[in-house]
Amino acid sequence: MEKSLKSTAINYGIYLGCGLVIYTVLGYIIDIELLVNFWINLLILPLIIIIIGVISSAKARSLLGGFINFKQAFTAYFIPVALGIIISTVVSVVLFNYIDPDSAEYLKELTMKKSIAFMENMGAPQAEINKAIVTMESQDSYAIGTQLRSLAQGLLFFTVIGLLVGLIMKKKDPNLA
Repeated sequence: MEKSLKSTAINYGIYLGCGLVIYTVLGYIIDIELLVNFWINLLILPLIIIIIGVISSAKARSLLGGFINFKQAFTAYFIPVALGIIISTVVSVVLFNYIDPDSAEYLKELTMKKSIAFMENMGAPQAEINKAIVTMESQDSYAIGTQLRSLAQGLLFFTVIGLLVGLIMKKKDPNLA
């Protein structure tokens, strides 16, 4: 059964990775501004990633006869989430560092414009806006190191969520008291 649990989780991870890659590629082709959309990147995509993890954990529980321990529930959640994010990150690194580095620079400019407009709308002092501009100009959001750091931060965030999902999904078999 353990192999079935992991293979199912890996399948969900591949599906998630493919979905995230499709979003990135379609955003790149159709409207590159989608890739810096606040609502999509900070709300919708993380929600989709969490939902896929929960579905994978629920599927693992059903495969195990309705009973699952914390480790199995967490593993069933974490494998697809990690695999999907890693696949997406690799594609982004290749796309924005090797295939079209100019679009990475364009996305950086778009991000700066949106951030400045957001800060101005929130009434931030000009000194803080200038400081943020200097910081953003010095960063390369699509550099391999930056992408790996973002990957690690994302995995940490989703691990915390996964621990909660594991606690919620676990169900002890009363016959094994």
